[in-house]
Amino acid sequence: MPGKRKRVVLTIKDKLDIIEKLAVGNSSKELALIYGIGESTVRDIGKSKEKIITYASGLNSTSGLSRRKSMKPATYEELDRAMLEWFNQQRAKGTRVSGPSCLKQAQFFFYALGIEGDFNASSGWLSRFKQRHGIRGIAIPGDRPSGDEAAASRFCSGFQELLERENLRPEQVYNADEAGLFWRRLPSKALRGEGEPGGPAPEGPKDRITVMCCANATGFHKLKLCVVGRAKKPPAFAQAAASNLLVSYFSQKGAWMERAIFKQWFDESFVPQVREHLRSLGLPEKAVLLLDNAPAHPNENVLKSDDGNIFVKYLPPDGAASIQPMDQGVVATMKRHYRSGLVQKHVDEGGDLRAFWEKLTVLDAIYEASRAWNTVTPVTISRAWKNFFPENAGFDFEEGGVSAVHLATIFKRAEGCGDVDVDDVERWFDVDRAEPGYEVLTDSEIIRRAQGWGDDSSGNEEEGEPGLVPERPISHAAALEWTESLLNYLEQQCDTLLSDKLLVRRLRTTIRKKQKTPR
Repeated sequence: MPGKRKRVVLTIKDKLDIIEKLAVGNSSKELALIYGIGESTVRDIGKSKEKIITYASGLNSTSGLSRRKSMKPATYEELDRAMLEWFNQQRAKGTRVSGPSCLKQAQFFFYALGIEGDFNASSGWLSRFKQRHGIRGIAIPGDRPSGDEAAASRFCSGFQELLERENLRPEQVYNADEAGLFWRRLPSKALRGEGEPGGPAPEGPKDRITVMCCANATGFHKLKLCVVGRAKKPPAFAQAAASNLLVSYFSQKGAWMERAIFKQWFDESFVPQVREHLRSLGLPEKAVLLLDNAPAHPNENVLKSDDGNIFVKYLPPDGAASIQPMDQGVVATMKRHYRSGLVQKHVDEGGDLRAFWEKLTVLDAIYEASRAWNTVTPVTISRAWKNFFPENAGFDFEEGGVSAVHLATIFKRAEGCGDVDVDDVERWFDVDRAEPGYEVLTDSEIIRRAQGWGDDSSGNEEEGEPGLVPERPISHAAALEWTESLLNYLEQQCDTLLSDKLLVRRLRTTIRKKQKTPR
């Protein structure tokens, strides 16, 4: 008679591994033998897939996954949520959190949340909090301040060892970083009425989107720009094949990057695009993505391809900004190209600057941001990797030929912009340099969110807010009539390019086919 099976308690990492193996076709019976558990346990893990992945995404280190065996909640769940939100924001800013400051903040949140009970902000509580969320490196008084160059240097050395161990070339090494973009912002002195002391009104939430740039260390593979906006995904985006989309677009009420969106981008955009690029070069489909410690980034153990060959490595909390490639002028250059592109678009179209800016839509901004990202050169990107690949250093960083002097001259010609000068344009270029791509909460907002109130930034757009494209349907007959009028106009213009006329003729043919095809 066989002996009783020894009870095995799996770690969160074991459960994630089982979920991955189930996804690629391993049977419950096979996995039960490998892990020494019952088949019913394997099936239960498969049924709890979403819950386990969500929990693992919130842990702050891989070691936490390897040690933690249960998803048992904290005694004071509201306090735990508030402290984790606060800690993640401090870490994302590069602020080192000492044990005493962490305990002091916990005590503040406990009373501010109005929790009933007897809470002791002790080292024991701190230890359990760290263990629960896989947190390492809460500093003690006397440690060196944030921006630790030694930590950054150690990471770069260790990363080189990783590349050698995994046999990865610069072509297989990527970095991604998100940032806020004030897409409708003008220079502060632009469009002022006579005698008015200030420029345009400050932007509200609707005038901001999040953009995320991602490229490899050679600069020759730039992934499609990732955009998070408030508006729902337009039908045109939903119906097109993923490979044909202009950008990777996601909607979120506050236009913030969040963990669920980032994981979806990683699985559905990053991994497929990287695989396709490496296949085209005849390289192994293996790559690493470097990320900073933003609260919107899930745990690295849930950010990897099914075969584990495309994975994530996190930069050190201390000194990340000094070595993260996209922070070394790449995102800033994209924004300069975006703003200069809008000005050039106004010049090309002619007319009144105020009317042009008032008609600007978020869809226009997405197209222009995509064009701006495509304009960033491989040289600019490769130089930004000089901390990891010194041979990429080359010459000093350039701003991609975007001239503040030239733009200031254009502005001065526009009505209401006579006071715009070079300094004003330079400030305009940097207006959202420090704007993060994730939501930063005050202590009061953290408290409200921990209590389940005021989480207005999650989900899709507000009811009544327009999408990216008009919802009023346009008939094939109307589209054909407008196309015919446009073609007649182009034929009458002596300076019309043949390529433009051929393009409109192709559109006319497409519309005619759709008109004849019954739905």
